[in-house]
Amino acid sequence: MSEQNKIAVVIYEPASGDTARIYRGLKTAAEFANAGDDVVVLFDGSGVEALAAVSDPGNPMNGLIDGIRPTVIGACKFCAISHKVRDDIERAGWPLVASNGGEASIRDLVNDGRQVLTY
Repeated sequence: MSEQNKIAVVIYEPASGDTARIYRGLKTAAEFANAGDDVVVLFDGSGVEALAAVSDPGNPMNGLIDGIRPTVIGACKFCAISHKVRDDIERAGWPLVASNGGEASIRDLVNDGRQVLTY
């Protein structure tokens, strides 16, 4: 029996960027979750725009994000405010992460023993 992986998928890609990277990040998180691994997903930097976009029921990736909802720990609060998507993220029910002086902490993920995968 293999050991359970501890993974953090961090999505930095904006919705206006390479949507294939957003898709791959979501699919990778789903693959680990479906295998029973301990996976969390964080949207950071411009990636907060991606979370706001895929949370829209009309977005083609909405089913993917809903399918991994329990793994999503949220979006960087500072980034959500600066990218002007805080209201959209909160309306969709996602937490805002501010564990590092108002921003999300990647160090916390590493300290938790997670391998960090970035998209």
